[in-house]
Amino acid sequence: MKHILNPIALALLTLMPVAASVAQEEKNPDPWQGWNRAVFNFNDRVDRWFLKPLAKGYKAVTPDPIEVGISNIFSNIGEVPNVINGTLQGDFKGAGYDTGRFLVNSTLGLGGLLDVAKHMNLPADTPEDFGQTLATWGVGQGPYLVLPLLGPSTVRDTLSRPVDWYTDPTTYINHEGTEISVKALSILDARAGLLELEKNITGDRYVFIRDVYLQRRAYLISNGEVTDDFGAEDFSDEDFEGDF
Repeated sequence: MKHILNPIALALLTLMPVAASVAQEEKNPDPWQGWNRAVFNFNDRVDRWFLKPLAKGYKAVTPDPIEVGISNIFSNIGEVPNVINGTLQGDFKGAGYDTGRFLVNSTLGLGGLLDVAKHMNLPADTPEDFGQTLATWGVGQGPYLVLPLLGPSTVRDTLSRPVDWYTDPTTYINHEGTEISVKALSILDARAGLLELEKNITGDRYVFIRDVYLQRRAYLISNGEVTDDFGAEDFSDEDFEGDF
């Protein structure tokens, strides 16, 4: 726990003054669209030629029960940052709920391979991260930002990434080869889970993904209490330019 709390304290001291200066709301949440579109196009090419084919191959060769089990394991690992961030947000009920899921699935569920908790009236809840924690503390979202290889983000979510990294249990795997393998498998599992969802993308891919990301973040931060104004943002004509 000491290794986790130290980075959190460091982030509060170094990152929050920067993030706190960002306005809570901006009329145009995507003022850096030129940069964002360029990075988006780069990421899209990497995904199209590398990550997506690997995800398809992974899904094709992995039996469904094993694929579900792997997803369950990573979901169970994710309960650790859920508990930490729920506590930091003052949501002790939610943190207790996530603790219960983690304990049940880590023991009766064979380390998370089986989601036993959902059969005990403890279905998976929405994930929690430090970006959401900063939001509950009043730190402004800042402009939308696309990160190289990492994808959609905002200034606030970008600043929260160091803490998210330190609260991820897989960060503390001592064997380098094992850590790389686990991280790669996690990425493949997450990408495979998006293969069906991306079929719903219509129109300008950049605008669609941006809107979905911002709506999703608003939903998570408000715990589902958000007005559905998808696509109603006041964006400039530049939003609808074609890809580079």
